[in-house]
Amino acid sequence: MTATNPPMSVTRSSGRSHLVEYPKVKLVVIKGPDAGLAFEMASAAVRIGTSPENDLVLTDETVSRFHCEITPCRRGVRVRDEGSKNGVVVGNVWISDATFAGAVNLDLGETCISLSPLPETVNREQLDVDRLGDLVGRSPKMRELFADLVRIAPTDISLLIEGETGTGKELVAESVHQSSLRASGPLVVFDCSVVAPALAESELFGHERGAFTGAVSSRVGVFEQADGGTIFLDELGELPKDLQPKLLRVLEKREVRRVGGSRPIAVDVRLIAATNRNLRAEVKCGNFREDLYFRVAGAQVHVPPLRDRMEDLDLLAESFLAASQPPKKLNDIPDPIWNMFRAYRWPGNVREFRNALRRVLVTPDRPLVVDAEPEWAEAEATPLTIDTVPLRIARRSAADSFERRYLEAVLAKSEGNVTRAAAIAEVSRQVIHKLISKHGL
Repeated sequence: MTATNPPMSVTRSSGRSHLVEYPKVKLVVIKGPDAGLAFEMASAAVRIGTSPENDLVLTDETVSRFHCEITPCRRGVRVRDEGSKNGVVVGNVWISDATFAGAVNLDLGETCISLSPLPETVNREQLDVDRLGDLVGRSPKMRELFADLVRIAPTDISLLIEGETGTGKELVAESVHQSSLRASGPLVVFDCSVVAPALAESELFGHERGAFTGAVSSRVGVFEQADGGTIFLDELGELPKDLQPKLLRVLEKREVRRVGGSRPIAVDVRLIAATNRNLRAEVKCGNFREDLYFRVAGAQVHVPPLRDRMEDLDLLAESFLAASQPPKKLNDIPDPIWNMFRAYRWPGNVREFRNALRRVLVTPDRPLVVDAEPEWAEAEATPLTIDTVPLRIARRSAADSFERRYLEAVLAKSEGNVTRAAAIAEVSRQVIHKLISKHGL
């Protein structure tokens, strides 16, 4: 956890805003075990698959856990395969990423989904700036985020920030705090994922001397530290379930009771929380309290993944390169490297892109590649029966084999610690857990 004290002045954006019109689209399952299921989408992306974390959850066993994502855009709807096993088919064409201007039917395994534009539209505000605090972006998704944050920041409403690992959720929290009326107070950061469950209550609410073995003195918790300012609970979805009602009580009563203490202590804090999980899905699964979810999500924003804002690559690179020592410029990055960057999907998002730029500056002759086989690679590749297997199946088989060997290697290197394995692979812990389950490790 960290605490920062921003300048006294409140940061305001001077950019103008404008409205962008998005068409509403209706999704209807017209074939498969979930036939009749319907969903209406407007400006937000919709994820489809069998995992309860999706927006449209299917039960078809031929559909992947995270099968595809559908995103409205000014030209229609963008459909992107999220690495599914059976692919996304339109007519006789397998698609990985395509935009459709009108009605279309998508085949996902044994399921067929109809996408039909509706006559209604939804307006979304965009702020005409390329930067908000330390957040950088000129893409429509980022400018929509900026517009939301400018409206939310001056209020005292609690804020839930959702987004994948590496998208910059902590920067969003910092920007909101620095643009709020609490900017002269502390911003205290608490990562719910890195503290042992047995110590989490003490870290959050503090403890009195003798409250438990090893408590040789009283300790102030992060809520007391943030008094008069903002507390940022990162990875809220990792908060132990037995602490969730205690957190709700603190937020409702605006007071804490230290572990081992009997006296309530008043606290005046604004709550900002972040998660890379879908908390609504966690509520449905019983992993997160519904009343706490509604208390935390007074306002809610989603930070887009880098693959949805590829037009921001140049702007992000300029910012990162200017901060390097010595400072660099865009033309210091060779064109072949840029071509590779633009073709990559960046599963680790902005954090991964920043790290890739750093590696290019350090090893310009060997960007993002190694000159020898990694330790986990097998001495010889397993031969493929190419005469009997279609290309897509052979490719998937090879990818699964590589994925398993890689997972075994990072787990061995981290001695089975999922958090460290995720850090090595530059993905979220949830991705590592899903791979462990997928490969039966």
